[in-house]
Amino acid sequence: MTSMDSGPPTEIQLKNIRMSSQSENVPNATVGPSHGHDGSNNSQRESKLELFGFDSLVNKLGLQSMTGEQIPTPSSPRNGEDVSITLGGPKDAGPKLGTMMGVFIPCLQNILGIIYYIRFSWIVGMAGISETFLLVAFCGSCTFLTGISLSAIATNGAMKGGGPYYLIGRALGPEVGVSIGLCFFLGNAVAGAMYVLGAVETFLGAVPGAGFFRESVTLVSNTTAANGTISEVVTTVSTPSLHDLQVYGVIVVILLCFIVFGGVKIINRVAPAFLIPVLFSLFCIFVGTFAAPRSNAPSGITGLRSQTSKDNWSSAYQRTTNAGIPEPDGPVYWNFNALVGLFFPAVTGIMAGSNRSASLKDTQRSIPVGTLAATLTTSFLYLISVLLFGSLATREELLTNRLLTAEIAWPLPAIIYVGIVLSTLGAALQSLTGAPRLLAAIANDDILPVLNYFKVTEGGEPHLATLFTAFICICCVVIGNLDLITPTITMFFLLCYAGVNLSCFLLDLLDAPSWRPRWKFHHWSLSLLGALICIVIMFLISWSFTVVSLALASLIYYYVSIKGKAGDWGDGFKSAYFQLALRSLRSLGANQVHPKNWYPIPLVFCRPWGKLPENVPCHPKLADFANCMKKKGRGMSIFVSIIDGDYHELAEDAKTACRQMSTYIDYKRCEGVAEIIVAPTMSDGFRGIVQTMGLGNLKPNIVVMRYPEIWRRENLTQIPSTFVSIINDCIIANKAVVIVKGLDEWPGEYQRQYGTIDLYWIVRDGGLMLLLSQLLLTKESFESCKIQVFCIAEEDIEAEELKADVKKFLYDLRMQAEVIVVTMKSWEVHVDAGDQQDESAEAFTGAQRRIASYLAEMKEAASNEGKPLMADGKPVVVNEQQVDKFLYTTLKLNSTILRYSRMAAVVLVSLPPPPLNHPAYFYMEYMDLLVENVPRMLIVRGYRRDVVTLFT
Repeated sequence: MTSMDSGPPTEIQLKNIRMSSQSENVPNATVGPSHGHDGSNNSQRESKLELFGFDSLVNKLGLQSMTGEQIPTPSSPRNGEDVSITLGGPKDAGPKLGTMMGVFIPCLQNILGIIYYIRFSWIVGMAGISETFLLVAFCGSCTFLTGISLSAIATNGAMKGGGPYYLIGRALGPEVGVSIGLCFFLGNAVAGAMYVLGAVETFLGAVPGAGFFRESVTLVSNTTAANGTISEVVTTVSTPSLHDLQVYGVIVVILLCFIVFGGVKIINRVAPAFLIPVLFSLFCIFVGTFAAPRSNAPSGITGLRSQTSKDNWSSAYQRTTNAGIPEPDGPVYWNFNALVGLFFPAVTGIMAGSNRSASLKDTQRSIPVGTLAATLTTSFLYLISVLLFGSLATREELLTNRLLTAEIAWPLPAIIYVGIVLSTLGAALQSLTGAPRLLAAIANDDILPVLNYFKVTEGGEPHLATLFTAFICICCVVIGNLDLITPTITMFFLLCYAGVNLSCFLLDLLDAPSWRPRWKFHHWSLSLLGALICIVIMFLISWSFTVVSLALASLIYYYVSIKGKAGDWGDGFKSAYFQLALRSLRSLGANQVHPKNWYPIPLVFCRPWGKLPENVPCHPKLADFANCMKKKGRGMSIFVSIIDGDYHELAEDAKTACRQMSTYIDYKRCEGVAEIIVAPTMSDGFRGIVQTMGLGNLKPNIVVMRYPEIWRRENLTQIPSTFVSIINDCIIANKAVVIVKGLDEWPGEYQRQYGTIDLYWIVRDGGLMLLLSQLLLTKESFESCKIQVFCIAEEDIEAEELKADVKKFLYDLRMQAEVIVVTMKSWEVHVDAGDQQDESAEAFTGAQRRIASYLAEMKEAASNEGKPLMADGKPVVVNEQQVDKFLYTTLKLNSTILRYSRMAAVVLVSLPPPPLNHPAYFYMEYMDLLVENVPRMLIVRGYRRDVVTLFT
């Protein structure tokens, strides 16, 4: 360490340094060519940095930047990718857009549409100046608050293609992201058709001779002469044909597609050609409002007058024809809610820039500035226009002259027609540009396999997605009805805006450490208000369309959750679940859980007493049994396996095994988590697990493992000591134990069992054995079985009194079971011949013989070494009479089980604790004798607390 404090190193000639990706992984590799003592100091600096065990940030970034080499900006990795800094030039991803061309102009083109030109003055006449101000402020606040939320999320990290879909998906999860993203894609695609139809309809109205199929509509109106007579006036109006709309619409969509196919570079060149005439037409409208009225203007255009403003201040809701002409008996009645639905599409389009996020140079700067600038600019334009239009013409003129903007435009009305056509075509171009990129972004995330056809390489153009978008546009153009299209678009856009606001609300409220947006002007209350306004507007416009759009999004969500691939994007819901879990864990405290709220949390000991097939990390039937311990799947299981060895050497193997275990648990549809422990021995590993696993009251309370039936057959002499050690650790740690004998024969989910579930209830265990039997009955495989409770009593116990007490106890517990009291002789050794005339007698004599042989070997070893009796590395005290007593007790219990429960589906029996100072080998002999000839058995030991209660 003294060398590190020996003063500053000499200067390194940085201009000669060249980084090599190989040198970073080679010990003591030099950074560049050495020159005298500089080279030694350079090597010394490298060696110092290597002491920290990580790649030096100086070597990675600092030296490169000082040598003038280009360093690509690190971006968020996709799921499964490693985070690394690429050494070398950035990949050519095509031309990138700035704030003006990439965000501001697309948003402006989408917002300034046909509604401003042909509907806005009519809205002012219907709602009046006051309520139109309120209408514009209400709808504008929705988009402005959404823009703030969008700015916050977009500046919280690197943003890939997909715009709002990318933001919503990463905040609310892939299912919500894909469902809202696909709806927003459809909204953009259908919006393109609406803009095209608006442009074609305006063009055919301005140039009637261009139509191929002209239609005439005869209007009959009543007029009153000066003498009081009423006469009918018949007017023939020529209107564009539906077939003309269809033909021209399809042609325009195809032409726009050719522009989109040219890529971002062509779109950038064409976009100003659409926008500049639009801005010029707006300038002409504003000039015309101050120049009005002109000599040839209709009498209803009064010019800017305060009296006209007063007359138009209040609303005048009334009935109109389908074309919007006031008529007392008209089929359409207008109110504020209806005007919200009519006007709101005029303020949509704020996502046009974010839809092209993959083509932006700097998303974190361009999206907030461009989107909010476009929103504020257009909102100011609308608010000023409300006052100007309301002060310019009478209410009758506002309601009857649909092209008032053309009448007042200076110097010619034709400028407005050009502005309408180009504004709608520009908006259609932005829709046909953004929608395919949105679809391609969804496809690239590889959540829905059905969308794989629309994937594109990074920096590539989504040609197939563009064709699909054009197909949807053409289908909507063929329909040709704007009234059917507009509400659908509005709902999809509002659904997306609500999703963006909810995403920002969730992220802001949770305030995770990763939530550090550069855009500081945001608050969760503003996002929540924006989401509520979106929902209110949806229901104001049409509750039926709202229900349909929500149903469609729900269907897509359900389809994605069923068919989609899992994707963990670190969404806000995961953070919410985490914080909710922490809060719930704290609320549980350290107190014991009440029996009414008790859930089994099994710790499943996966390491088998034997070998499993390759790539099978857990015995398949253990997962099935863990599911049997849960009522309707509620609860959590912890699957644990122990790897013997050194942690430093086997850490990677443990991680791999843990991933395999987690995959296997998901495959078996068992709710649970996997844990792999590396320890010197199985006993040491389990002792650590049983002490540390879990948090607070959320700790495993039942240890589940397989009975080691193979220990004698395969001569595994280490199993008895390990088995006894595990049971003793569970007893000390106050964990319940369930040992499954006959695991290979445990029934699967659909293997129906018949017969009985027999409980040999010997000791008070808190009701765990009773509860397990009831949980088994909830499973389809055991639902046809009945429960029998066998109470083992000594001869001097009143059997009938005990039976009545147990029946009453079970009745109070709401458990249906037949109670059988079995009396047995006193727990003394009986060696009569009659006592051993059963099929377990041979096992009994064999156990006696093996124990005697093992004891003789112990005594001989102790005599030779001059030490006391030792077993499993520790001294033991053997009382041979007590050993015989244990053997006889287990023999009698086994005989009773075989007598009464030979046909039982499963037998549950209390687990006898290992006797103190007895060798582990003896205990295994006792257990083998207990389970002899019983095909399927659960050996259960409760713990010092109740898991069932009599009270409600």
